[in-house]
Amino acid sequence: MTDSHDKTTHFGTQTIPEADKAGRVRGVFNSVASKYDVMNDVMSVGIHRIWKEAMMDWLAPRKGQTLLDVAGGTGDIAFRFLKRAGNGHATVLDLTEPMLIEGRKRAEADRLQDSLKWVVGDAMALPFEDNTFDVYTISFGIRNVTRPQEALNEAFRVLKPGGRLMVLEFSQLPNAGLQKAYDLYSFNVIPQMGKMITGDKDSYQYLVESIRNFPDQETFLGMLRQAGFGNAKFRNLSLGIAALHSGWKI
Repeated sequence: MTDSHDKTTHFGTQTIPEADKAGRVRGVFNSVASKYDVMNDVMSVGIHRIWKEAMMDWLAPRKGQTLLDVAGGTGDIAFRFLKRAGNGHATVLDLTEPMLIEGRKRAEADRLQDSLKWVVGDAMALPFEDNTFDVYTISFGIRNVTRPQEALNEAFRVLKPGGRLMVLEFSQLPNAGLQKAYDLYSFNVIPQMGKMITGDKDSYQYLVESIRNFPDQETFLGMLRQAGFGNAKFRNLSLGIAALHSGWKI
């Protein structure tokens, strides 16, 4: 019988013990926290902002809703959600405290401090009661979770009946030629950008590799359904460079 401590997972192109992944991911984001938002703009040429607006368009936040934004880091999604909702409350949870510290430094955090809560925690073991939140979001974070299915199961647990899940994540291009061109850019350019802007090439090498290890759109859709989500759908963004997955706790 295989002990749970003997299980392995991916960390980029490496195979490592499952027990080591959270610590390694924490190390990546500790390293890049202060420049994380800048690098997002540089890597995507600002397109990540358009993707996040598309996320809000499909989510359509409403007044008074409660949001849990997991792997929420610097609060980008929470701020957008609260702005769209008009009023409500957002809890930003992240494994890495320096990312949350950077979020609290943002100007929006001061203006919205009564509507925000910042929590250090693990997506696979959320420190919240069942049926707590109206909306659960995770943006460019679930591929860093050791066991993504467990994170989706936890999302289902903490959502209220009628609550909604939405995941924004890098995905797979349906065209092999386009995927090859995108991979050439990702593997050759992004780590060098990371070195120039944050002084950390290795962390961005991992982040690029982690995208390639993440399930494609249809496979991930099946994982939402396995967690119990109904009316589960996805939409490709920028031809599939990223994708939005949506599901409901029915």
